[in-house]
Amino acid sequence: MDPDDHVCLCFHVSQRKIVNYCRRENPPVVSLISECLSAGTGCGWCVPFLKKLHAQVKAGEHEPDLPVSPEEYARRRMKFRSTGEREDDGVAGGNAGGDADQDADDDAGRAADG
Repeated sequence: MDPDDHVCLCFHVSQRKIVNYCRRENPPVVSLISECLSAGTGCGWCVPFLKKLHAQVKAGEHEPDLPVSPEEYARRRMKFRSTGEREDDGVAGGNAGGDADQDADDDAGRAADG
């Protein structure tokens, strides 16, 4: 994806905005990205991708990126919205580079919102 492509399609939050927020604020958990930018609070599709970008920034990667084209990303999201199932692409499945504490914090945040 390019930096100006939207990761959160519900709230139009770009990859650049997410990466810059992570670099500037250094959030210890992914749920703070959602709290500040609203990314991940709509359909939930982008949450694994937020985790991936967060992990890349925390690891010090110079150019955090998502290994998917914007068109493919939108196609997969449309399928997710209609079926509730994710394609296994190495990003959307599992922990996406995060840790168990991070996932527990995210789950607790969703439960509190729920």
